[in-house]
Amino acid sequence: MATITFYGAAQEVTGSCHMVESPALGRVLLDCGMQQGGDAVDRVGDDAFPFEPISIDAVVLSHGHLDHSGMLPKLVNRGFEGPIYCTQATHQLLRILLEDAWGLYERDLERENLRRQRSGRDLIEAEYTARDVEKVLRQCDPKPYHVSFSIGPSANVRFMDAGHILGSAIVELTLTDKGEEKVLVFSGDLGNNDSALMNDAETPTKADIVLMEGTYGDRDHRPHDATIEELRTVLHETWERGGNVMIPAFAIGRSQEMIFHLGCLYHAGELDDWQIFLDSPMAIEVTEVYDRWLHIMDDEDIRCLTDSGRESLQKFLPTLKLCRSAEESMEINKIKQGAIIIAGSGMCTGGRIRHHFKHRIWRENNTVIFIGFQAQGTLGRLLVDGKKEIKMFGDEFRVRARIETIGGLSAHAGQTALIHWASNFENKPRLCLVHGEVNALEALSQKLWTDKAIRSDIPAYGRSISF
Repeated sequence: MATITFYGAAQEVTGSCHMVESPALGRVLLDCGMQQGGDAVDRVGDDAFPFEPISIDAVVLSHGHLDHSGMLPKLVNRGFEGPIYCTQATHQLLRILLEDAWGLYERDLERENLRRQRSGRDLIEAEYTARDVEKVLRQCDPKPYHVSFSIGPSANVRFMDAGHILGSAIVELTLTDKGEEKVLVFSGDLGNNDSALMNDAETPTKADIVLMEGTYGDRDHRPHDATIEELRTVLHETWERGGNVMIPAFAIGRSQEMIFHLGCLYHAGELDDWQIFLDSPMAIEVTEVYDRWLHIMDDEDIRCLTDSGRESLQKFLPTLKLCRSAEESMEINKIKQGAIIIAGSGMCTGGRIRHHFKHRIWRENNTVIFIGFQAQGTLGRLLVDGKKEIKMFGDEFRVRARIETIGGLSAHAGQTALIHWASNFENKPRLCLVHGEVNALEALSQKLWTDKAIRSDIPAYGRSISF
């Protein structure tokens, strides 16, 4: 008998964490993610583990995004010493993500403790340290796709391509108990089949229980051609207004896809004369990792790079300027019009994008383009929902810039793709919907039943299911 307990991304999008327990396996976490929204001190401090980290035997990580990996340093700090299984590309990206997250956390902690010191309150101790980040990386045991490996007394795992970001994986966990095999499939985050550079998500066909994400369970994205036309139109209209474009983008995935799409427009002569900035040291470093893994990406998209004579994303867009230093970032503020600025964070919870908002979001000739999901409680979500006044850096700002969401550039599968993926299982496994807001999951559950006669559960936080 095996048990799954849902400790994160249960009726919400962020904080992915599910515990699987079985005599064949021990106690294993599928992901160990961080909540999104608020500052780093609040996010890390508020996430208390509802289990003893020292009791966990292993972690299986679907991919590197912080809402799936961000609590690993705290887990290690609290005593976890087991292996962390992930794909090879995820291991390379994890160092970049966790080191950057530590830097943000350290700065936020210093700022908060200075405020507390001034007011005579007790200081907050760090929940984890840079040494814990290093321990996480040493405990990683990277594995290639499609190779089965042992993870417990009678358990094996195999990674399949989820098509979400570089290195993202669908986890297939096979348990053997008294000669009988049981298979659990965890989708991780399933990619949008129209995403640039990524392969389509693979479709396993055998399982006894499936944990499937439902981020966009209530809607579909626009088709690829219509999405690119929408991007082309928004850019050109902003150019005609004499404005600038700000694109909040995740350092992994969205930044690289945007570079690719802008490169395609450039080579087609459809990009006007924009100055384009990748204003994110982390995204620059991630793009260099992507360049090392082009050989495992979508053949057709990679052919576009090689046909142009540029086997590198950065070189594919010749007008791209890389901004590593704070000084280079601040220089962009001198540009009054004609700048496309790709900067983190993707949900506007921190990073350089907020500084660009400070200089430009109150000007009506500018445009903000959202290309990824915006979680509840984030500044990005407030803007997408139409908030007209926001607060940053202690000041109030009137939102006069044009706010656009180009959903077709999302890295997540839409409703139709999710239903298609779930319907590929031949033996009608038990299906649990995770990683989605309640309305999205309920809509997906209803559509699965109406269209495919597939029943599904929507487990709440802390619920356990035996199989």
